[in-house]
Amino acid sequence: MAKKATNKPAEVQAVPAGYVPTLKKVYKEEIVEKLMKQFSYTTVMQVPKLVKITLNEGVGDATQDKKIVEEAAEELALITGQKAVITTSTKDVSNFKLRKGMPIGAKVTLRDVKMYEFLEKLIRVTLPRIRDFNGVAEKLDGQGNYTLGLKEQIIFPEIDIDKNPRIHGLEITFVTTAKTDEEAYALLKEFGIPFKKHNK
Repeated sequence: MAKKATNKPAEVQAVPAGYVPTLKKVYKEEIVEKLMKQFSYTTVMQVPKLVKITLNEGVGDATQDKKIVEEAAEELALITGQKAVITTSTKDVSNFKLRKGMPIGAKVTLRDVKMYEFLEKLIRVTLPRIRDFNGVAEKLDGQGNYTLGLKEQIIFPEIDIDKNPRIHGLEITFVTTAKTDEEAYALLKEFGIPFKKHNK
């Protein structure tokens, strides 16, 4: 007896055959060559890659109202096109009336197609919407990864301020295979992350 076919979850959308995101093409056709010259790599395998992008929205008021966390998860799903997971506290913190296992935020991890699509939207649409924008801070974590903190989630065009009047920040972490911050910085800069210019 044949097994019944199982349907994929609604949030997982099929990628058209042969589709390659613009920034993935740019990486393969332009960025790899530039970084090989800049760092004198002897093989393509040494060139750092962007592995994943994680969005994390912590909600301080969530200890008083679980609905706020659910709204944060819905917002991240709208922004990324991927279902968010609820994050919970790993320990008790009496000062914040926080108990272990309490929902405190939402998180999404993007890879491959969705990662590149989100990155392109972030660079070309979202960041330019910030008033008086003059670039992002360039401090990396010492291990080739970079976290960008945004004060307001409403800079994303998917968020309707009338439907989501609560304003809060979120963190976007770029995880790379770079062995040094210098290499990770060069990679992200080539992708178009608008780092602040040094005043010398």
